[in-house]
Amino acid sequence: MNEMEQTIMQLIIHSGDAKTHGYEAIRKINEGDSEGADEEIKLAHDALIVAHNAQTSLLQKEAAGEKVEISALFVHAQDHLMTSMSELNLIEQIVELRKVVNTLVENKK
Repeated sequence: MNEMEQTIMQLIIHSGDAKTHGYEAIRKINEGDSEGADEEIKLAHDALIVAHNAQTSLLQKEAAGEKVEISALFVHAQDHLMTSMSELNLIEQIVELRKVVNTLVENKK
């Protein structure tokens, strides 16, 4: 596997990890585990940082004049990163709303 393919795989793997942690945060908050949900959101952001750094390395190469080959796999990796970032933004809002709901339910008991 060449360097470009390795970078692309880093984008895909870490973007997928971010999405997985995001959905795990929803599962945890639905169970009433606010701290666990917050930890999953943190892990999701950590994974996105790794993926974003991989993307940035490719952008820096191109900015330095090195030709970056655009392949279907590269486009797929970019799609993974962008959808993971977008979904995580929505997931964070869902988690925050669920915290409010959980508090209201607990106060009503």
